Amino acid sequence: MKPSNGIAHADRRGQHRTADDRWRTALTCIEPNTILVRGYPLDEIMGRLTFGESIYLLLMGEVPSPAIGSMMEAMLVSFIDHGATPPSTLAARNTATTGAPLRACVAAGVLGFGRYHGGDIESCMQFLDKGLDIVRGGRTFVDAAQELVESWISAGDTIPGFGHRFHTRDPRAARLFQMALELELEGDHVQMIRAVEMAMGPRNGDPPLPVNIDGAIAAVCGDLGIPPVAANALFIISRVPGIAAQAREEVDRYPPMRQIDPKDHVYDGPSKRRLPERRK
Repeated sequence: MKPSNGIAHADRRGQHRTADDRWRTALTCIEPNTILVRGYPLDEIMGRLTFGESIYLLLMGEVPSPAIGSMMEAMLVSFIDHGATPPSTLAARNTATTGAPLRACVAAGVLGFGRYHGGDIESCMQFLDKGLDIVRGGRTFVDAAQELVESWISAGDTIPGFGHRFHTRDPRAARLFQMALELELEGDHVQMIRAVEMAMGPRNGDPPLPVNIDGAIAAVCGDLGIPPVAANALFIISRVPGIAAQAREEVDRYPPMRQIDPKDHVYDGPSKRRLPERRK
């Protein structure tokens, strides 16, 4: 085959391919002295876009608005760490006790994510979309939420995005909803999860289940147009610093090969304090 541009490329099997036969990527272009991320020079992105804005650019293809950029930053911070008891933290700490390098500890922590730890974001987005399908059929949000809740409870399924083993009111979820309202990013998904929260209410004498951080991020990501798989990626990205810090502390403070009981720990860090004023 004669290449259209006169240039042929040899693959690993020794066969010749034209430039048009090569596989394609629209993410990053690497050329001598040039790095383009979604078409933008990386050296120009540095110092001008935040980490959250850059992640949005990479996942979604365009630079976000300032409001969406602020929400991305808040979502990434909301998951940064949640103490010593989550399975991902314990996996990282147990790996650290063996003398494994930090990269192995972080990898072990990431592999600790599953359907019940980090997987609720995608499940909740799909759950909310089912409710919005009912709304598009002409029903109100209240009616759609009631139907959705009753169908899930009748099936014996746990409604994703609600309830927490520690919090009766997840402060992270409350803050994200506040920001969505203030930044004018609140849309149908947030309205849907609010309606579901009301529809659930107290049941059988039990206190109502609050929207947790997974549910809040599912609703916000739905309104931002971020697909479920990408929303789950945000959880993984945001949790890595916390996992690394937990593994580092394990090595710095404790002897190797200790048995770690998550219920037998106590916090001895700084007491509650206020953030310093930002420098101008």
